Amino acid sequence: MYRFLLTRQWVILTLVALVLIPTMIRLGIWQMHRYEERDARNQLVTDALNAKPVPVEDLASPGHVVNSQERYRSVTAKGRFDTDDELVVRRRVNANEEVGYHILTPFVLNDGKVLLINRGWIPANGAQTSFPKVPAPPRGETTVTGRLMPNETTAASGIKDIKDLPARQVMLINSKQEAERLGRTVLGGYVAQTAPESKSGTPELVGAPGKEDSALNYAYAIQWWLFAAAVPVGWVVLVRRELRERRRKEETATSEAETPAAVA
Repeated sequence: MYRFLLTRQWVILTLVALVLIPTMIRLGIWQMHRYEERDARNQLVTDALNAKPVPVEDLASPGHVVNSQERYRSVTAKGRFDTDDELVVRRRVNANEEVGYHILTPFVLNDGKVLLINRGWIPANGAQTSFPKVPAPPRGETTVTGRLMPNETTAASGIKDIKDLPARQVMLINSKQEAERLGRTVLGGYVAQTAPESKSGTPELVGAPGKEDSALNYAYAIQWWLFAAAVPVGWVVLVRRELRERRRKEETATSEAETPAAVA
């Protein structure tokens, strides 16, 4: 009764099932790895945001590359804003997905080194060929608190670093490029300001980073493993159905053979 498994149709069906099972298992393992990676990154973000603020000099230095352990760490800096060399970063959006600029202002520390401060978002309030109207920062010595961020790159952000932009406009925040432009010693990375907040509500401070949906990868992993388990179950169901069908046909043929021919 099982000879039908050697037919072309069933051989192909069985081979497909044998290929699908390990493939789905591997896909589930891959999704689980993605879940673990995302969960680890989420934990890094949570730890960084909950950590006690430290002086920026404890983490950053000229030429320093901000790593994943330092990213989003809350830091403080004491100095003054240098609006003469202020820039705006093009094509940035706020929480409502409105397109505008981020204000990038050099912050001169008490020891003379420069820290780049992203003061927040403003709308595109004029022609993009000219420098927009920018709210003034606090004057004199100020203490700023913010999240330490790495230099932006095209590879990491997907933002093309367009050259020949209007004066005092950039696409990416990069401390190395700013050190060359300013001709001064600039700490690596930059700081997204979180305090003090502007009394007028502008610029809008950059929001806290969101978390990756790691739970979705976990669900996908379970889904793939359930699919893998369903394949042999489905194969057995099909085999049993085929057996029942063949037995039914065989019983019908036997019954017809045993029935005497009708007398004319």
